Amino acid sequence: MGVITAFVNQKGGVGKTTTTVNLAAYLASLDKKVLVLDMDPQGNATVGCGVDRQNLETCIYNVMVDQVPIIDVIQKTAINNLDIIPATARLAGAEVELVSAPEREFRLKKALFDAKQVYDYLMIDCPPSLNLLTVNALTAADEVVIPIQCEYYALEGISQLIKTLDLVRERLNPMLKIGGVLLTMHDQRTVLANQVVEEARKHFGSKVFQTIIPRNVRLAEAPSFGQPIIFYDPGSKGALAYEQLSREVVGNE
Repeated sequence: MGVITAFVNQKGGVGKTTTTVNLAAYLASLDKKVLVLDMDPQGNATVGCGVDRQNLETCIYNVMVDQVPIIDVIQKTAINNLDIIPATARLAGAEVELVSAPEREFRLKKALFDAKQVYDYLMIDCPPSLNLLTVNALTAADEVVIPIQCEYYALEGISQLIKTLDLVRERLNPMLKIGGVLLTMHDQRTVLANQVVEEARKHFGSKVFQTIIPRNVRLAEAPSFGQPIIFYDPGSKGALAYEQLSREVVGNE
């Protein structure tokens, strides 16, 4: 049975999508069956996996609002072992449409029941807010991974996220755990970046992954070419870091 991981942080630009897409691609390269779920109306994970958002007939919106079976929405990618449930701008209206729906927080959990039997890893790219879409992801997930950028104010807002996780555990998903905290956009030349690493390890202890993702131009470029870094520039520092992270994740099973 697969593991459902939600990549979550209400702050934008911390590396959620970059991590979801690239970790998924490297896990697929290790012969794991991986499903990416794009829960962000911006659809950046969809684009990053090389899927054209413009011509999609169905997406995660249809799963959430119309309760279309997951199997009818899954898109193959060009990457062996990696599939995606894409997102389009329509997803932005899902929260309003679900406002009076019964058990609305459990829509995604119910939809993923069968897929969990098929895939080794189901990886949810959450929007940069703690809205109903994120709550659905947290209710469905076995664990969360929290990306934190190694920059000023990096840990600001994390306490609110932890409170949200506690609330979800209390009311919706008692088994939810923190699978890991991932430090991203690290520039080893700066004192500040190293201070953030130290602070995160002090706060979260062994939950912090040993792998640290560096600030890397090639990582930033790859999505505009619709390619994970494993294909765009497999020799780059960013690629090597995500390869290391994938092995750390598999080793932690």
